[in-house]
Amino acid sequence: MRIAIAEFKQETNSFVPFTTTVQTFEEQYLHRGDAMLTAFGNGRLEIPGALDAIKEAGATPVPLLATMAMASGTVERKAFDHFMTEIEERLKAAIKDGGPVDGVFLALHGAMIVEDEPDAESEIVRRVRAIVPGTPITVSLDLHGHITQAMIQPDVAYIAYREFPHIDMYETGYRAAKLLIDWINGKVKPVMALSKRHMVFSPDTARTGTPPMSDIVAEGRAMEGRGEVLHVSLFPVQPWIDTPDLGFAALVCAQSKEAAQAAADKLAKMAWDRRKEFEPDVMALEETIRIGLSSSGVTVVSDAGDAPSGGGAGDSTAVLAALLKAGADRSDRISICTIADAEAAAQAAKAGVGNTVTLDVGHKRSGLGDPLRVTGTVKVISDGTYLLEGPGYNGMIGEMGLTVVLAIGSIRLNLRSIAHFEWDLGIHKSVGLNPESAALVFVRSPAHFRCSYTPIAARIFLADTPGPTCVNMRRIPFTKVTRPFYPLDLVND
Repeated sequence: MRIAIAEFKQETNSFVPFTTTVQTFEEQYLHRGDAMLTAFGNGRLEIPGALDAIKEAGATPVPLLATMAMASGTVERKAFDHFMTEIEERLKAAIKDGGPVDGVFLALHGAMIVEDEPDAESEIVRRVRAIVPGTPITVSLDLHGHITQAMIQPDVAYIAYREFPHIDMYETGYRAAKLLIDWINGKVKPVMALSKRHMVFSPDTARTGTPPMSDIVAEGRAMEGRGEVLHVSLFPVQPWIDTPDLGFAALVCAQSKEAAQAAADKLAKMAWDRRKEFEPDVMALEETIRIGLSSSGVTVVSDAGDAPSGGGAGDSTAVLAALLKAGADRSDRISICTIADAEAAAQAAKAGVGNTVTLDVGHKRSGLGDPLRVTGTVKVISDGTYLLEGPGYNGMIGEMGLTVVLAIGSIRLNLRSIAHFEWDLGIHKSVGLNPESAALVFVRSPAHFRCSYTPIAARIFLADTPGPTCVNMRRIPFTKVTRPFYPLDLVND
């Protein structure tokens, strides 16, 4: 049994002024051919999960290409075709050299938008199917995928992450590959059904471990447990994309179309009926700082408005400006925040450790406002490489590029060149900062940070900060979504 495997992942944000290029993918990672078999090390990710399932079945993996871009702006067509064409060529070459493949496993995100194609995943699947018509294909997806009817294609089955915050990428890759192997062996013949509602939620309130989302998840797991369906996937969707038919999706894999559709419709209706319970609990930024500076223990604050994991540039100065205004630089305890600014990081590094430097930081990429002029002392210079140790992308190597820690009085600015996930304590520990001893730690993440930060936090707040990943859904400037659309419109049951 020969199973081709490939990964091509990106999560689009429609509200940022920059695009996703070939370089954006390469900055995260790009592995080709047999390098994929070892490139992920001990990372708890989809490809290692799929490889383990393939190995257990005694099958042979046929690795093609694996690449991923951080969440970012719309993908340039030339970048999309650059990688997609290579995947196609490698698949054709593998068949020519080694004979037909029995199945294909694809690790995709689900919310990639190309300049001229708002539904990139359906194109990816369609182009792969054209090379191996009639061959079973299984696809792993992020539960923030934008699922469309065009993705429901013959001989294709989808399985999404079950957990948010994302802590089951490995398990999802394993389950998707295991389904593929059972399909090839004739044990199952999966069909897919989709049900959608035109609504979006703040990611923090759509966590799978807390109500109301946990109740919908529990019903999906119960359906699986009763043997009614094979797999239930729920998609609260990436809310910061502007495209028709955006909304919550229930995507069900079963062995009969009727059973799959009935389950999908029931789960989508459950989410719709409880839509008002998904309102986020946000706090003014200034209040979070006041509480953090006057309270014992670590106050962890989500700077949700400019989150790299949602497509933000990570260069907003809102938090740093508010800390300075509140006098956090004169506090007897440190406050930690981040800004992604390659130009400022390079200037600080040139000044050298121990030297004082004046910089204009922030807003270079996003254009959200004017840079903020600050003066501080260079404490650490790093290449920005770190290991993610917490739940989620555990074992993955993170790349922040040239990184400098700038001490502005008691404020510690983690000044990076590349915006990267802020889910993990490793972004700070790798440059000598200890979040556990800080008064305040600001994290550019709407929800996932809770996995790593909850154990050290005396309290956690969601700040209503500005930017392209703001958690107040009513502030997002949608123009293309299908109306009526909740929560923009009042919709009767």
